[in-house]
Amino acid sequence: MSKTSQRELGQSDSPIEDELEGAFQRMVGEGTQRLHRSWREVLVTGFFGGTEVAVGVLAYLSVLAATHNQLLAGLAFSIGFLALLLGRSELFTEGFLVPVTTVVAKRASIGQLLKLWSGTLIANLAGGWLIMWLIMTAYPKLHAQTIESGTHFATAPLSAETVTLSLLGGMVITLMTRMQHGTDSTFGKIAAAVAGGFLLAGLQMFHSILDSLLIFGALITGAAPFGYWDWLSWFGYTAVGNVVGGLLLVTLLRVLRSKDRLEEERQDAEAS
Repeated sequence: MSKTSQRELGQSDSPIEDELEGAFQRMVGEGTQRLHRSWREVLVTGFFGGTEVAVGVLAYLSVLAATHNQLLAGLAFSIGFLALLLGRSELFTEGFLVPVTTVVAKRASIGQLLKLWSGTLIANLAGGWLIMWLIMTAYPKLHAQTIESGTHFATAPLSAETVTLSLLGGMVITLMTRMQHGTDSTFGKIAAAVAGGFLLAGLQMFHSILDSLLIFGALITGAAPFGYWDWLSWFGYTAVGNVVGGLLLVTLLRVLRSKDRLEEERQDAEAS
């Protein structure tokens, strides 16, 4: 079907379907606001993101220690993603689809994107470390499970398996973001958050923030069989894998799908 007939059949004068047009407008509108935050706003929002994910980690560890069932623990972790969704905080790995689309649409700059990524990443880790210290101090009974879970990631060697797990981790959380922006339904957004948490934590995909908090918790106990250097080595390739998975396997395809609409948005941005 030609672009002209799509415009004629749809309710909006857009080269993409009406539902995609609604999702596009939501993404660009939200992305413009997020990317124009000050450094203070970026850091505070990212800090809250780290603390809220840590609450999900507490639920994950508690259920895993009690049931030894990874899938149930993954469902419990989704509490962290629900907190992110309803609390409007920021997670580093959620910053691929929406901000990149906004930059391609020329509603923000690459410099603003890099500020969002770097500030959010640092603040996520700082907020998460603080809450993990509180959790490890408050719940000594979770130390053994935390060390076991953290060791699984921190000592994982760089291999085809670990690289693909990090690629899948980036893809899944970016897909979660895509689903949440594809609907106005609060229930639909919540369902996407639960699905994302289940896949990431339940299937032990490699996620640079979530798994770092497990590693931090193990290190805070003082009994972990690894150190912060081991975490940094693991974090380096996992973060890169998350970025590549989120950008190439979801964001790029969405940008290509909305290419004509993005071109119109770029022209409007240049004209204004």
